[in-house]
Amino acid sequence: MKVLNVEQIRQLDAYTIEHEPIPSIDLMERAALAFVHWYTTHFDPEKGPLWIVCGTGNNGGDGLAIARLLHQRFYTVEVIVCAISSNPTPDFQTNLERLESIRTVPIHRYVKGDPFPGIPETAVLVDGIFGSGLNRPVEGLWAGLIESLSNHPGLRIAIDVPSGLFADRPSTGAVFQADFTLSFELPKLAFFIPENNRFVGKWIVRSIGLDESFIANAEAPYELTECREVHSLVKRRRTFDHKGTFGHALLVMGSYGKAGAAILAARACLRTGCGLVTIHAPKVTYPILQVAFPEAMVSVDQHEFVFTQHGNLSLYKAIGIGCGIGVNQLTAMGFRELLQHATVPLLIDADGLNILAERPEYWTDVPPDTILTPHPREFDRLFGHSENGFERLERAREKAMEKRVYIVLKGAFSTIACPDGSAHFNATGNPGMGTGGSGDVLSGMITSLLAQGYTPRDAAILGVYLHGLAGDLAAADWQQEALLASDIVRYIGKSFERIKSP
Repeated sequence: MKVLNVEQIRQLDAYTIEHEPIPSIDLMERAALAFVHWYTTHFDPEKGPLWIVCGTGNNGGDGLAIARLLHQRFYTVEVIVCAISSNPTPDFQTNLERLESIRTVPIHRYVKGDPFPGIPETAVLVDGIFGSGLNRPVEGLWAGLIESLSNHPGLRIAIDVPSGLFADRPSTGAVFQADFTLSFELPKLAFFIPENNRFVGKWIVRSIGLDESFIANAEAPYELTECREVHSLVKRRRTFDHKGTFGHALLVMGSYGKAGAAILAARACLRTGCGLVTIHAPKVTYPILQVAFPEAMVSVDQHEFVFTQHGNLSLYKAIGIGCGIGVNQLTAMGFRELLQHATVPLLIDADGLNILAERPEYWTDVPPDTILTPHPREFDRLFGHSENGFERLERAREKAMEKRVYIVLKGAFSTIACPDGSAHFNATGNPGMGTGGSGDVLSGMITSLLAQGYTPRDAAILGVYLHGLAGDLAAADWQQEALLASDIVRYIGKSFERIKSP
């Protein structure tokens, strides 16, 4: 699913109106119906009366249409029309007249200087003040109103986008804080930015029948990965396939006190379908690895406690390095030597990224198409501090193109930035996965897919999606608070089952 900017969204609306063709007022009715269908599916009339606060633009027009349609479905609705402009849009005016003709829906009018109507604490508050076309920060009187409405103790819902939130750039003025945001047709880029979560809440997308050909032809760097896409990526296994068919992965992971990182990654690697896995680790970890995970082979480093040399790399189809290896001088030297000699797809995580951050001269040895999997702090150490989520996303795209690598920026809606400039948001995962070892599991999963012959792009997209889905399935059984990294490994098979039959 593409993520378009504000100008493209405006063009999409106009193109649909012209080429379907459909009058704009009827397209607004579609949007209102989409909202009403979602709301009535999830909340019955006993949830409380709805108070819909409308501006005088098309977002407010949506709100008026929603009020009328909910009233027809026996929901208790009241409307507040805010006199933001003396020139309301034509579709707003039409929907206002339609609502006024019903006569049984109270309509309160708010103008500067008047007391704002009192909204009952039990009411569901629906925000339709400003839409995605807002072009300047909300300040002054309207900022005060939005901040006051954000303190409403009841359920708060935004139509399309919370008022005051810029859809594709940082927001500086007042922004309505919603519990739910229902977006029409496509998500907004702002929804994927961490600092906007307190405004957007849980967001939902509902189609209103905008032109599919326009969306397909629109040039947009950002996309949201959906289940049907990863379904098409999964390779089917054939009757005479065997462990040699599914690749041999090398995991250079673990050190004294951190053997667990290697075990988690290796288990995830095999559970994701790799035929053979070898862990290269210091001598001290050997008995632990052999006993804890007999399905994996172990290559022993010459050093007792840390990784220093990679050994023979010709046996492997892919290499994952970094989890729990440390950043000391000997390890850094061994890390660089591996970079210089690796001829198969490579993944770098954790301490491998930290070594790169401390020694930027090593970048010249990073092979093209390598996958890097930093969390935001590791990303900032690698590429510099970002002032906000928009800047970090754009920097990820720039660095992926500049370095010719794939960057998996981990977090909610993990982003895969590709060397071609595209970026793919991931739809799976939950906060319970913020636990020690979760990243090691992801590294093992992506390395497994690389060893099986998936391209770096497909391995990153599929691996991140499977990882998040396994976490979701595990959390459904164990609850987010109780989730362990090993639980994610246990649910990898269920994740494959889910995406094979979406």
